[in-house]
Amino acid sequence: MATTFADQLRSLPDEALGALIQLRPDLVVPVPSDVSALAVRAQSRGSVARCLDSLDEFTLTILDAARLSRAPETALTSTDAIVELAASAPPDDVRVAIGRLRARFLLHGPEDALQIVGAVDEVTSPYPAGLGRPADYLDPSAAGLCLDRAKLRRTVMEATPDARKVLDRLAAGPPIGALGGRSAHDGVVSEPVRWLIDHHLLVRVSEAGRSPRPDGELVELPREVGMLLRRETGPLGLLRPCPPAPETPVRDGKAVDAAGAGQALEAVRTTESLLEALAADPAPVLKAGGLGVRDLKRLVREVNVDEPTAALMLEVAHATGLLGEADRSGNGRSLAGGGDEIFLPTGAYDLWKAQSIAQRWTALARAWLMMTRQSGLVGQRDERDRPITALSPEAERPAAPQARREALMALAALPTGTAPPVEDVLGLLFWQAPRRARGREAVHRDALDNAALLGVTGRNALTSYARLLLDPEDGDPLGAEPATDTVRALDGLLPAPVDHVLVQADLSVVVPGPPEPELATELDVLTEKESAAMRRVTAASVRRALDVGYSATDVHALFRRRSRTPVPQALTYLIDDAARKHGGLRAGSAGGYLRSDDEALVAEVLADKRLSTLGLRRLAPTVLVSPHQVSRLLGALRDAGYAPVAEDAGGSAVLSRPKVRRAPSRTPFSVRLADHQAGAPQLAGPRLAGVVEQIRKGDIATRAARRAPVSVRASTGAGVPGLTAVQAHSQAMAMLEKAVREKTRVWVGYVDSHGATLSRLVRPVSVSAGYLRAEDDRTETLHTFALHRITAAVPEEQ
Repeated sequence: MATTFADQLRSLPDEALGALIQLRPDLVVPVPSDVSALAVRAQSRGSVARCLDSLDEFTLTILDAARLSRAPETALTSTDAIVELAASAPPDDVRVAIGRLRARFLLHGPEDALQIVGAVDEVTSPYPAGLGRPADYLDPSAAGLCLDRAKLRRTVMEATPDARKVLDRLAAGPPIGALGGRSAHDGVVSEPVRWLIDHHLLVRVSEAGRSPRPDGELVELPREVGMLLRRETGPLGLLRPCPPAPETPVRDGKAVDAAGAGQALEAVRTTESLLEALAADPAPVLKAGGLGVRDLKRLVREVNVDEPTAALMLEVAHATGLLGEADRSGNGRSLAGGGDEIFLPTGAYDLWKAQSIAQRWTALARAWLMMTRQSGLVGQRDERDRPITALSPEAERPAAPQARREALMALAALPTGTAPPVEDVLGLLFWQAPRRARGREAVHRDALDNAALLGVTGRNALTSYARLLLDPEDGDPLGAEPATDTVRALDGLLPAPVDHVLVQADLSVVVPGPPEPELATELDVLTEKESAAMRRVTAASVRRALDVGYSATDVHALFRRRSRTPVPQALTYLIDDAARKHGGLRAGSAGGYLRSDDEALVAEVLADKRLSTLGLRRLAPTVLVSPHQVSRLLGALRDAGYAPVAEDAGGSAVLSRPKVRRAPSRTPFSVRLADHQAGAPQLAGPRLAGVVEQIRKGDIATRAARRAPVSVRASTGAGVPGLTAVQAHSQAMAMLEKAVREKTRVWVGYVDSHGATLSRLVRPVSVSAGYLRAEDDRTETLHTFALHRITAAVPEEQ
């Protein structure tokens, strides 16, 4: 008796069923109620399409061979028929591919009667391997020609060069072409095509449903003709059992890591510079969302990078949670596009800056891997011919994370140091998953370009620390904690943080490496940044240090401690001069007031025409007042070259750092995605075994809920036909004792205490002392039946 698809799944051992679930995890999301539900899901269009998307080019071609070799009467094929059709490939490789298809249950049944899951034909091309349909289906005349192989070859050889070009093009696939001329309705057909139709090498078909019709607007090349034209490459075309190996030299691993680490350091510096530029001059959020083109160009000029790099690092910073939106009043909001919002660094940016370079880079790289944004689209135009801007909704691409991982995993599968050109990587990705890679070339190319800019790759090869980032054993790549192995590996490649500087005679400060966090904070206060390795001390920077609480002695001591070169005399004079002027004026609220013990200085300020807009007036020889606030007084006086400080109501100097505006903190994209996927089953180990057990139990419960066999139902009524009650009871006892020995399930018919006739599927445990003790697998309980009430016992298989 033929077994169904569900029966074949049911007969699998737990290990094989678990392997199927691992290969096709979508089958258990959610977990099916029983094996029958699992079988239905495994044959559904969606599940079959997802399974096919993960198969490589060679395996898909072998599946096409199985479709082509099916017998017309039974729709069955065999392993030998598939191997014969794929004769241009090694038989062992073909059998391995068949094994992959059978493991996924795209092919099922015995080797000499393999059946293809029906949904395969629904979700794949109607032309397996690019070959047309059989001639006997398309046209009887073409079928007659194809039956005579010698005549078919002669007819093909008689074709004109132009007609032969048409044949070769259709033989390469797909086998469908449009008729030549102005229109099929006009009856105008090109001469080569007309000749091929007249000689039955092409058949006219209609476009709707591709059904054969003599007045169709399309032509189709019969399968037999296509296979004849492919005699040099084989009926399936060129078969590639192994992935294409890029012909490129293998670079030294140390050189790859050094180049990648240098680029990683540059990526961190660029991100920091972009965010600092936005902190100093926030950019408005467009009404439609995103960063304006002018603002992006401004950032490009200030940070001195190109637009693709700036767009990438802004997108990554936003995904990492370092960049967010806030309204202009300073009250943060989480949604962009309100029209009164600006882009600002978030509170997480300050914590990020305090980390090591390796930790900062790892946070950026992990967010890039998981963000559903494609920065390469920035600058292009959408379907409405509008420019796509950075951080705008139009750059959202849900498939981007998977495409990045595919591209990087393709590099990771190559020997260490292999640096293939981009085109070779795209070819490798197409071989690994043709259905998935088709149409994703731009996303894969963008992923490889971004990887080079971020330092994930160095000299076109995957770096060793990036391999650790992709390794699932290096922590969960979606988790919130840094990947510690990646951080340690990158730390060993980056230059060690420095705790010193080199002060030059022209007051420039050279930082000979990445500064440690404490030194970086001091330099931000005491110097103006000119480049990553160059700072400069100015009068304004010294005044800024004095404003936040440094004294002249503190500044002198800091430079003596931090500088490996002698402190130039010009810097000493600059600090002393700034300290002597600093605090000579005191400002308070009146609106605002100015006071000084130096009456001449007060008179000078009052007479200064540059300060006329402040509306100053003298209250006393040493006191001036203004209707403007203290902040306005301080700014105007400093612009005029004075060095005032603020004081409180008690006359004490108010020390304050410059106010830093921040957007509200955002959860990094990788953490949000991890929380969203927290419930997804990890299909391995005990969890996988639990899923299999749940399906088995559900199957047992479903089968137990079915009606008992007819013989059991009959015995619980008028007795077993053809047997006396004593004979039926004796037969039932023998069956129960056998079931106890063999530990099999039986259907038991019995009469309960109320005289009702019932039946139950149980597993007998013991028969003694006038009672049957048996387990009910459905309810996982132990039942006890009085033997004199049992009317029949039938094995489960009946």
